[in-house]
Amino acid sequence: MAEHKYIKDYPRPQFVREPWMNLNGEWDFRFDDDGVGERENWPRELKADRKITVPFTYETKASGIGDETFHPVVWYQRMIAIPQEYRGKRAILHFQAVDYLAKVWVNGHYVGMHEGGYAAFSFDITPYLSESGDNRLVVKVTDSPSTVQPRGKQRWIKDNFGCWYVQTTGIWQTVWMEFVEPDHIRSVKITPKFDEESVRFDFVLPDSTAGSGRDLQLVTGVYFEGKRIRETRMSVERARFGLELDLRSEAAGEWEIKPWHPNHPNLYDAEFVLLSDGREVDRVHSYFGMRKISIENGRILLNNAPIYQRLLLDQGYWPDTHLTPPSEEAILEDIEYTLRMGFNGVRKHQKIEDARYLYWCDRKGLLVWSEMGAAYEFHDEAVDRFTREWLDLVRQFYNHPCIVTWVPFNESWGIPQIFTDRKQQHFTESIYHLTKAIDPYRPVVVNDGWEHTVSDILTLHDYDEDGARFLERYANRDEILGNRMPFNNGKYAFARGYEYRGQPIIISEYGGIAFTTDSGWGYGNHVKNEEEFIERYRKITNAIKATPYICGYCYTQLTDVQQETNGLLTEGRKPKVDPDKIRAINLA
Repeated sequence: MAEHKYIKDYPRPQFVREPWMNLNGEWDFRFDDDGVGERENWPRELKADRKITVPFTYETKASGIGDETFHPVVWYQRMIAIPQEYRGKRAILHFQAVDYLAKVWVNGHYVGMHEGGYAAFSFDITPYLSESGDNRLVVKVTDSPSTVQPRGKQRWIKDNFGCWYVQTTGIWQTVWMEFVEPDHIRSVKITPKFDEESVRFDFVLPDSTAGSGRDLQLVTGVYFEGKRIRETRMSVERARFGLELDLRSEAAGEWEIKPWHPNHPNLYDAEFVLLSDGREVDRVHSYFGMRKISIENGRILLNNAPIYQRLLLDQGYWPDTHLTPPSEEAILEDIEYTLRMGFNGVRKHQKIEDARYLYWCDRKGLLVWSEMGAAYEFHDEAVDRFTREWLDLVRQFYNHPCIVTWVPFNESWGIPQIFTDRKQQHFTESIYHLTKAIDPYRPVVVNDGWEHTVSDILTLHDYDEDGARFLERYANRDEILGNRMPFNNGKYAFARGYEYRGQPIIISEYGGIAFTTDSGWGYGNHVKNEEEFIERYRKITNAIKATPYICGYCYTQLTDVQQETNGLLTEGRKPKVDPDKIRAINLA
């Protein structure tokens, strides 16, 4: 009977396979500002001049270096010994995220490369390993200040400015290894079929599976709270195949599905066991939530019922670790504060978050809008880089029930002439349709904030601090939605040539209140004390809720981030105002 499989700090909680080897910790490290490393054969032996604590980048205090100067090339090295019990298996080396271009060598042999700062990647390094003794793992990472590189909130000039912060260079999420048989499960795409009360699994195995001549059997089990709901065995003859299971079980006494919802985040467990000629060769644990996101009559529905989304903008920065969560406990702390303050979701802004964060959102019932880090220049190269990485990320995080909206673009960043430029409009349309080709079940927001093209939701950013003025402006519904009147920031709701087609409307950025004592900046006039903060928060939030055609909001923001000091919490996660007072306004 499969129980829920939770392993603290496990980097891929949606696809758990034991055992695994965590490679975080102390590595050798070296800067290569002159780019001579490959020419001088550093992959065979890196004569490092310092140590670094992985997965924290050299810019952070937690790395042990804390140098915020930009360095275009950095090198890592560590030794790996393969435990006796894993010998004879395939060794898979995983990187959860490296920014930006990574090249990997094992024992001096080139293994491969990966481009993109947010997506996970892996290599089968079996052919390059010595099973006796230590193995030398060397990683070269190249970064750049290029504005055609998807970078999110990372600065591309020497100093911080506006809402752009210290860059992230190198390994910034967990590095780890697992050991598998030649026959194993590479991936499983899980699609809840809410109305059909069923779930679909799409499996991928190694291409060598097809025509192998081995008797391969896959046993798939689905469980709820430890009770078996369904189990089936099937022969495997192809590398890619699907299976759909009815979740209503007379034997288990389960006549109805258990939906996933913020009020009751029910999760089903799934276990996949691969047998080769009767011998177990792989066992993988996963989970899924039975939930459905849809749009009807200008409202967003969760499980066929309207849901008002009370979102909190969350940039996922910490003072000593920047983009890297300092611990799993730190992830949970942010989620708990968000829920305590009466928000039912987050917009993860300009950052693809650690998979462990999404796991806990799945468990706690926190809705997530997943947003890509932007490039800042429209160019053929930017189109190519962005598209490849975005599609990888949609596939990577598809299974998480907490993700309810994809947000590839924000505020015309990287598409600055989208209002009139057909090339840039075509780009956003293509990303929309490519996203739908992989995931037709979630809404896609194209250009969050303004100048939308084919977006499923109309999202508007408005930092007006006056609630009465907000109500007066948005009383002109047809003028705003008809693109005849700009809203607060002088932008129009749609790009030229596009029109309102009944989409739900959400104020997806507002607020950003800062105190006069804050050394950085916030939106509008700074407030003097908690009483002023709460009064302003109440008036503008109530104005949004009182506008009948608006079906949700996203307040800026959870925490201060470097020079931007408009968080509900400080960078160190100390509340600036009473969280229960914020909760009372949100839930009123």
